[in-house]
Amino acid sequence: MLDTPGPLTAQAQSRLDEIIAAHLTLEGPLLPILHAVQAEWGHVPEAVVVPLAQALNIGRAEVHGVITFYHDFRREPAPRHVVKLCRAEACQAQGGRDLAADVTARLAGRADVAVEDVYCLGLCACGPAAMVDGELVGRADAATLCAKVTS
Repeated sequence: MLDTPGPLTAQAQSRLDEIIAAHLTLEGPLLPILHAVQAEWGHVPEAVVVPLAQALNIGRAEVHGVITFYHDFRREPAPRHVVKLCRAEACQAQGGRDLAADVTARLAGRADVAVEDVYCLGLCACGPAAMVDGELVGRADAATLCAKVTS
C-alpha cells in the first residue's frame, strides 16, 4: 500500500507506470486508471496526479477534478469499515432519514468506521438500503448495520 504523502518511491512509480500502460490504449483511460490506482493503494494519492496528467497529456486540474467529482475515489486510505447509506427518495420514504441518524449516532467517534451517503444502491424495493464493507443490505436497520462493523 502506498502510504507516503510525498513523491512516489521508485517502486510506486514503476507500479503506476504499469497501471498506466495497461490502460493507455483505452478510449478515455483516466477513470479506469484511477480505479486501478485505488485498487492498488486503497486510495488515489496526491502524488499520482502529476504523473497521470503528464502520461495522458491532460491538465493536473482535470485529473484533480475527476478525483474530487466522483465520490468513490478516496484521497486518503479508507478506515477499516465503510457504511454507505442510501439517501435517495425511495429509501428516504422507507425510513432512510431515521436510519441515517441512528447509525451515525451509534457509530459516532469510531475512527475505524466511515459512514457515507450514497444516492441509490439499486435496492429501491428493499429500502432503506445500505452497504457495509461492500456487502449490500436491504431493509436495513441500525442494529444490523452496527453489528456488521463490530464483527
